[in-house]
Amino acid sequence: MTGWDIDPEGVQGVLEAAGERASDLEGWGEHYGSTLESAAAAAGTLSFEGGGGGGGGEGEGVGLVGLALSQFAENTRGDVMYIGARIGKSLEGAYNAAVAYLEGDEAMAAEAQRLALLAPVLDLRAPGEDPNGPV
Repeated sequence: MTGWDIDPEGVQGVLEAAGERASDLEGWGEHYGSTLESAAAAAGTLSFEGGGGGGGGEGEGVGLVGLALSQFAENTRGDVMYIGARIGKSLEGAYNAAVAYLEGDEAMAAEAQRLALLAPVLDLRAPGEDPNGPV
């Protein structure tokens, strides 16, 4: 065997960097709904009696933009949760695959070394001699 195809330190570095980015996304996902709710409240309302509505203060209704943002948040919540779960499963799968590959390499190397240490089996029959012996 001439060397490893996978560099364990390199895999570890990539997984750590990806894990850090995933943590950033996880934090973003946790604030996703509350951020959209805040934006919906701040969007104000439409008033047909002149002037725009307030900033969504106490007792005021949510305007069209706020309603759209609320519906958007509700309809995309599952997608945002899925992204986080998919990232976690992908990182876990990459880690498990690298470990299995490296363990497989070690097992194959150990088997090759074991076979190399076995005593050779010599075939002492004459050329063309029947391997099953005389009939």
